[in-house]
Amino acid sequence: MGQTKFLHASCMVQVPPAELEHLLQTHPNIIEAAVVPYPNEEAGQVPVAFVVRLLDSTVSESQLMEFVAQQVAPYKRIHHVLFVNSIQKNAAGKILRKDLVRLATLKINSKL
Repeated sequence: MGQTKFLHASCMVQVPPAELEHLLQTHPNIIEAAVVPYPNEEAGQVPVAFVVRLLDSTVSESQLMEFVAQQVAPYKRIHHVLFVNSIQKNAAGKILRKDLVRLATLKINSKL
């Protein structure tokens, strides 16, 4: 299968999104997660997570970023977490990563 990966330019290392998605989904307040690349001047691309959290959860972006950072190499750390009600998928159940990349660009740029 051609699993999407993104390249961390400073290390020239590929980071598979599925690895970070699985890790995020081990957090007790997370229902589902998707990770996509986001452009970064220094690193080339950095991981950005879309997260569906439990209904009553108050877990924050910084808490999830720290949760991941404690378990992965520095170049694999999540740089942004965007909370959503659901992860966009096609009829076959595959994550619509291109749509999430566009959404990440809009949401992150609006924060700046």
